[in-house]
Amino acid sequence: MNSTTPIPTRAMLGVFAAGVLLSACAQRQGAEGAAAGDSAAPAGGTHHGEWVRIARPGADSVRAYVAYPESSAPAAAVIVIHENTGLTPWEASVADRLATNGYVAIAPDLLSSRFGATPATPDSGRKLIGQLEPDGVTGDLNAVFAWLDTLPAVRSGEIATIGFCWGGGRSFRYAASNPRLKAAVVCYGPAPDSAALARIEAPVLGVYGENDARINAALPQVTATLQSLGKRFTHQIYPGTGHGFLKPGRNGSDTPAVDSAWVDILAFYGETLAK
Repeated sequence: MNSTTPIPTRAMLGVFAAGVLLSACAQRQGAEGAAAGDSAAPAGGTHHGEWVRIARPGADSVRAYVAYPESSAPAAAVIVIHENTGLTPWEASVADRLATNGYVAIAPDLLSSRFGATPATPDSGRKLIGQLEPDGVTGDLNAVFAWLDTLPAVRSGEIATIGFCWGGGRSFRYAASNPRLKAAVVCYGPAPDSAALARIEAPVLGVYGENDARINAALPQVTATLQSLGKRFTHQIYPGTGHGFLKPGRNGSDTPAVDSAWVDILAFYGETLAK
C-alpha cells in the first residue's frame, strides 16, 4: 500500500456517511445480492443483515453486506475482506458468524467501486481483482472504516479486519495504512514489505495452513522483522490443512482445525477489541 493514501479522519466521517444508500433487508432477496449471485440472507443465524452502499470519494460507491448482533449497546466492528475472486456468499456468512459472536461485521465488495458487483464466475472475478490498484483498495477500505465509525451501533474506534487469501494480504497491508485500526487477522495472506511492517500499530494474528509453503516460507522472516520492530504478531499453523482451509471445499476444511482457528480468532478479538 502506498503510505500517502489518506487515512480517514473524524472530519471526513460525515462526508462518507452522507452518501450511504441502504438496500433491501437481508431477510428477503435483494436485487444487489442477486446481481452477484449472492443470497441476500446468507446462512449463519444473523439477527439482522442488510446490503448497503457506502460513498467513496473519487469513485463509485462500495457495495457491502453488513450484519448486526442483537445488542443493547454499541459493539466493536470487523471488516471482512474477501478472496481473489470477489465477494461471495461465503464472506457474507463469515460476517454472520461474527455478528452471532457480538460484532458488527461488514463484507465489502472491493470490485464494486470500479467494476460493479462481483461477477458470478470465479475466473471473471479473479481477472478483475488483478486489475485493482493498491491505493484503490485502500480507498475502499478507508470508506468502509469511516462509515462504520459513524454508526450508532458501533463502538467508535473499535474496528478490526479479517481477510482471506488475497484479502489476508490486504488485511495485513491495511494495518500498515491505517494507524486507527485496532486489530488485524491475516488468514493465509502474504505480508507487505519491511517499510510497511514498520508502520503497523495494531496487533496482528496470522492463521496459516500447514501445507502452504508458498505463504509460510516467508513467516520466519516476517516474524523476526515484526519482533525487531516491537510489533505484536502471533500466528498459528494448523496441521492437516492447506491454503484457504477455512472455506468449505478446501484442503483441511473438514477437519477440527477450522473450529480451532475460529476459537483463536475470536479469542484474539476478545483481547484486542472492546465489545
